[in-house]
Amino acid sequence: MLLANVRRMPRSFRIEVAKDYFNFASAHFLIFSNGRREPLHGHNYQVSVLMEGEIDPAGVVLDFISFKPLVKGICDGLDHRTLIQTASPVIAVRQRPNEIELRYKQQKIILPRQDVILLPLINTSTELLAEYVAGQIRRRVRRTFPRSQIRYLEVGVEEARGQRGFYCGEF
Repeated sequence: MLLANVRRMPRSFRIEVAKDYFNFASAHFLIFSNGRREPLHGHNYQVSVLMEGEIDPAGVVLDFISFKPLVKGICDGLDHRTLIQTASPVIAVRQRPNEIELRYKQQKIILPRQDVILLPLINTSTELLAEYVAGQIRRRVRRTFPRSQIRYLEVGVEEARGQRGFYCGEF
């Protein structure tokens, strides 16, 4: 019989979660490769998450009900803050008890400490923010769902409608 010789495709399962409340409003600036710093400005960021892996005995890759608050918590931690890249080779960051001082070339920016999130990134691009959020998701999923068998993670961070950066990688 001809059908008996056809190889079956392996089963693959993915979930995608992109809720309206996976958002954060933050200020940032980029340093471009030509050395120019863009002005401090803000975006209303939107986050989406796609994961691929094995399904559990209940038939799900991950429980949406438990997973959604985890992503919302990450977004809430970035909300209404100024995102500063601490791994940039051209920005000096000095932390004081009540303020953060940034130096870039001849410029000095002083911000209230409680308004700033220091991120271990070379820049606060959507691509690197997506990688940062993915790292936070990875850490929290491993702690919250220790038996999950996620293989792949993709995170999108949109800064304006139709303008999004992605991180894609192994879980």
